[in-house]
Amino acid sequence: MRIIPAIDIIDGKCVRLSKGDYTTKKIYNENPLEVAKQFEAHGIQYLHLVDLDGAKSKKIINHRVLEEIALKTTLKIDFGGGLKTDEDLKIAFESGANQITGGSIAVKNPEKFKKWLQRFGSDKIILGADALDEKVAVSGWTENSEEELLPFIQKYTAEGILYVICTDISKDGMLEGPSFELYKKITSKIAPVNLIASGGISTVDELPKLAEIGCEGAIIGKAIYENRISLYQLEKYILAHNF
Repeated sequence: MRIIPAIDIIDGKCVRLSKGDYTTKKIYNENPLEVAKQFEAHGIQYLHLVDLDGAKSKKIINHRVLEEIALKTTLKIDFGGGLKTDEDLKIAFESGANQITGGSIAVKNPEKFKKWLQRFGSDKIILGADALDEKVAVSGWTENSEEELLPFIQKYTAEGILYVICTDISKDGMLEGPSFELYKKITSKIAPVNLIASGGISTVDELPKLAEIGCEGAIIGKAIYENRISLYQLEKYILAHNF
């Protein structure tokens, strides 16, 4: 299971929210590149970079941060937040993203999302399936849709989606553990899918449990910034599992 630390960006700074609520913003570092380099120094190869300004304004905003991290580290970056147009994707990929994550667009404009999938390939496009009470949420989690989570994922795996990031919003940033039962439901009912767990991870002991469920990756955010999980622990986990 891949270990994927998260950097969320507002005003070019590294921040974290709780349950996606912008009023809970806490700045952890003024320099996201510094944070990314710390991850890299501990053997981490992947990064989940979220443009929270972009998610709110519905267009890419913090591509300069993406570009700087891509140029100055070897991290493989998946980038999301506000990607709505072909131009947004062009900017993201030209700025160094290895993959992009589309969430709201997959709900609100499925035809465009399917075209991206056909054009760039299933190794480049990740489905963002963020949910509250198993209903998909959109627009930086400021709106709930009527889309049921499992049928939503199933629909896109039928279209060729290979990677799905699923965040249980009720768990995000709460440091109370991830949504094991939800992930178990997804991996047991939907195949093939590379499920990336996100939200709520609070201790390193939760990682083997997610791997056992069948998660392909785990995104870790606040637990790192609040020193619940150290980078040395993650380095040890990666070495032990040859990732």
